[in-house]
Amino acid sequence: MSLRPLTRSAAGLALAAGLAFGLLAAPEAQAVTAAPSAVPDASPAEAPAHTGCDPIAGTSCLLPFPDDWYTRPDHSTPTHRRIDFSSADLPASALAGATDPTSWNRLDGFSPGSALVLTVTTLDPAASGLAPVTDIGRSLARNAPIVVLDENTGERWPYWAELDANDPQHRALLVHPARDFTPGHRYAVGVRNLRTSAGAAIPAPAPFARVLGHLPHNDPLRQRQKELEPVLRTLSHAGVHTSGLYLAWDFTVASTTSLTGDLTTIRDDAFARLHGEAPTFTVTAVTDQTPAQDPDIARVVDGTIQVPSYLSQPGGPTGSVFHRDHDGQPAQLPGNVQTARFRCEIPRAAWMTPSQSSLYGHGLLGSRNEVGAGNVKAMAEEHDFTFCATDWIGMAAEDQNTVVTALEDLSTFPATTERVQQGVLNALFLGRDLIHPAGFASSPAFQTADGRPLLDPHAGVVYDGNSQGGILGGVLVAESQDVKRGVLGVTAMNYSILLNRSVDFTALQPALDAGYPDKLQQQLVFQILQMLWDHAETNGYAAHLTDHHQVLMDIAFGDHQVANVAADVEARTIGARLHVPALSPGRSPDTTPYWGIRPVHGPAHGSAMVVWDSGTPPAPLTNTAPLGPPYGHDPHSDPRNSPAVRTQKAVFLTTGVTIDVCDGTPCTEPPAG
Repeated sequence: MSLRPLTRSAAGLALAAGLAFGLLAAPEAQAVTAAPSAVPDASPAEAPAHTGCDPIAGTSCLLPFPDDWYTRPDHSTPTHRRIDFSSADLPASALAGATDPTSWNRLDGFSPGSALVLTVTTLDPAASGLAPVTDIGRSLARNAPIVVLDENTGERWPYWAELDANDPQHRALLVHPARDFTPGHRYAVGVRNLRTSAGAAIPAPAPFARVLGHLPHNDPLRQRQKELEPVLRTLSHAGVHTSGLYLAWDFTVASTTSLTGDLTTIRDDAFARLHGEAPTFTVTAVTDQTPAQDPDIARVVDGTIQVPSYLSQPGGPTGSVFHRDHDGQPAQLPGNVQTARFRCEIPRAAWMTPSQSSLYGHGLLGSRNEVGAGNVKAMAEEHDFTFCATDWIGMAAEDQNTVVTALEDLSTFPATTERVQQGVLNALFLGRDLIHPAGFASSPAFQTADGRPLLDPHAGVVYDGNSQGGILGGVLVAESQDVKRGVLGVTAMNYSILLNRSVDFTALQPALDAGYPDKLQQQLVFQILQMLWDHAETNGYAAHLTDHHQVLMDIAFGDHQVANVAADVEARTIGARLHVPALSPGRSPDTTPYWGIRPVHGPAHGSAMVVWDSGTPPAPLTNTAPLGPPYGHDPHSDPRNSPAVRTQKAVFLTTGVTIDVCDGTPCTEPPAG
């Protein structure tokens, strides 16, 4: 049943009604590589900027995606490329018209988690031998019909391929990297030997077929042919020849500087302004509670912290974007300050022994008040943690209408991702106040009546977040100079994978349908949004997340809100090791469960992933949400409500070791009551 397009006010009502809970949230097989000597120089071609759509596919504009056709040479960037979208290239909103490409054209490449998107009429994935999500290892077979090749190293890249199950008309082919592409690298793609359900060969699009042949110098496709010659040579060296080739192209992945530069800029500037002092804070309320009122939490402290604001409006309200200087860098408007509200929950145990300080990250479009959830309070008292939270502005309760508008009009999306980055900075300032001697430790609100500290001055600060708090929490951990360890609960990364697969997105789908009713365009919208979302969620930081930090990923098997497939991509990308046995035999539909994620038996030092099984059926194998009775109970909240999980988290946060709390068996937990 198709949904009637909603007005913005109606979409906002649907969002408010539907988003009560948080969303979005084996040794690696040897890759087949081309010999380094066989890989040609991968330096970008010196071609002029293009106009119009890439002619090789002969279908919708922006297909195939991502594609260096939509970049231009720029030697001022680390990749020597720059995105070069025009408003005519990008999907136009049915409500707001053309998309402003300015924010995308600051980037020097595409998302490291981008799906490859193309359309192939009459394609049958099984007859063609495409690697499904249940058999990722097949993507590296020498005769695989799709080959993705890192042009910088010659490495074959793993992926899974699927048809868009939401769009029977176009049946877009989506090719997802099973491990994020490497920032700053270029990738060549060769698609070959595709078949219909009857086994008939599918011919190449007519323009690409002409590119593979002889073209006179004055042919309109001659320039495109010259640009693709290095790509075809690279693929040929890897065993992908022109015979049977359906399509070939290449694309550049954004550099680390491009992905993380805005947040790093505001972080460094803001902390430099402190000159080593604690951020300015004000305690606005101290609420002491009797054991009868709350058996776990003795004191709740509310307050505000003053943070330099790099947003475009005074005080940085929802809808703000970065204020930028003449070089395009985020910069503070004179005197602009963000007032970040915080709440801290101090357990009764802290009156016996000073507690471990921890930041807490709330769920989708929630608030700092989630730090008072029962599972958080239980962990606080059981393991003597003081949890403090501030709103993830940009993706907090006050931003609901801004998020809805972004799905209706791509041009407004920077108001979400840039404000989220300010929100991360706010949380980093909260973390600094938790550990600075002149910060919270100096306030009577964080002391006993006789002046003893309630926060352990020697323990530092850690991070714990669930759902959205896990998805955004990877950014905070990666960028923090104070937090060295974090727990990312019921987490994953890459919203472009997560949205179609989440039951929560059904509340937002009407807004997307209103702005971009064409289902093929919606898949492109997800990839285009991801290019900016990378700046504000773990996907853009994953390549270096564990360089100097450790994270524990707690996963709910069959999660209805945060798809497990995206958690697996994150684990492969950051190098997290998997607690094994992860699942009981027969629980996973995969040929090789958790392909490409290194296993660990017993205690694990460093980053790890633990899968918790509440008995929920596996999620759909398509890019659809697990809706309806066949998918049973949603286990999304089960891990955080488990005493065993809380014990494992506490040990990891204080020691960096993931202990085995499952006695050498798969980790199971009854559904939370």
